[in-house]
Amino acid sequence: MKTNVLDLKFKSNDLGKKVTIRQFFFELMEKLWIEQECFSGKRPFGNSGWDGDLIKCLIKNKLIKGKLDEDDCLEDYDNKEVDEFVMSQILKPLFGVS
Repeated sequence: MKTNVLDLKFKSNDLGKKVTIRQFFFELMEKLWIEQECFSGKRPFGNSGWDGDLIKCLIKNKLIKGKLDEDDCLEDYDNKEVDEFVMSQILKPLFGVS
């Protein structure tokens, strides 16, 4: 049985816990809703690079091409590929839009 992308789990260092991709985007949208005009797109959870743990999850699950270094840090990936994957395979299904 194939796992739904939204149900993949990863450790979010910014959130301080293991979350599903679905939960990660819920927490991001919750933060946006609550903070409104004070929301920081650069540092929504307090740090820049908040998308890094999600990108590592996508690489580790071979959903996008990329490379991690020996310390499990992002070394190489294509931003455009990440954006296209997130839009088409995560956000559109998550919100039920086409």
